[in-house]
Amino acid sequence: MSSTLERSKALAETRRKVDMKLEVITIPVSDVERAKRFYAGLGWRLDADFDRGDAFRAIQFTPPGSACSLHFGKGITSAAPGSAHGLFLAVSDIDAAREHLIACGAEVSEVFHLTPGDPPAAGRDPQRRPYATYATFKDPDGNSWLMQEITARLPGRLDGDETRFGSASDLAATLRRAAAAHHAHEEKVGAHDDEWPDWYAEFMVAEQAGRPLPE
Repeated sequence: MSSTLERSKALAETRRKVDMKLEVITIPVSDVERAKRFYAGLGWRLDADFDRGDAFRAIQFTPPGSACSLHFGKGITSAAPGSAHGLFLAVSDIDAAREHLIACGAEVSEVFHLTPGDPPAAGRDPQRRPYATYATFKDPDGNSWLMQEITARLPGRLDGDETRFGSASDLAATLRRAAAAHHAHEEKVGAHDDEWPDWYAEFMVAEQAGRPLPE
């Protein structure tokens, strides 16, 4: 009995430690070459293009800073072209992301905000809350993407003190927010803070982890 219990505990511990990372999502398209041109035009990284003739073709793109990639092609999904909806892209600056996509030729909606249970409203979230401001765009088949501005994560969304930045622009945007907050901190205490690097680091880690920010 004890050995069975020990095996069960060991198995449970193993299961808790196994990472299960979302690696790829698949979208259905009608014209593979057109879709390839569109996503390449956005500046997304082309990782692979496996062409096996009329029966099979798999193309992989990865959005900048993303740990999850995108697949489309021939013989990889039976879904109707354009039927993928609600594909979320987290961005640190919705205006900059929107301007970039428009410059790349994508048709992007105006910025809007919403909270769960409420209808969307025009413009940014008045309180500049993370997760509340959006813009949308579609690929040539009609697969739709939803950009969501996230500048700070809700509590529990990151493990411990782990801090990650998907790109130099994400890091720069976080540094600007830290600089603004630190300026307010110095005004509050009425003195220059020589330990500002430590303060910046604490702010940046706390912001991503969803913990209270230093004041």
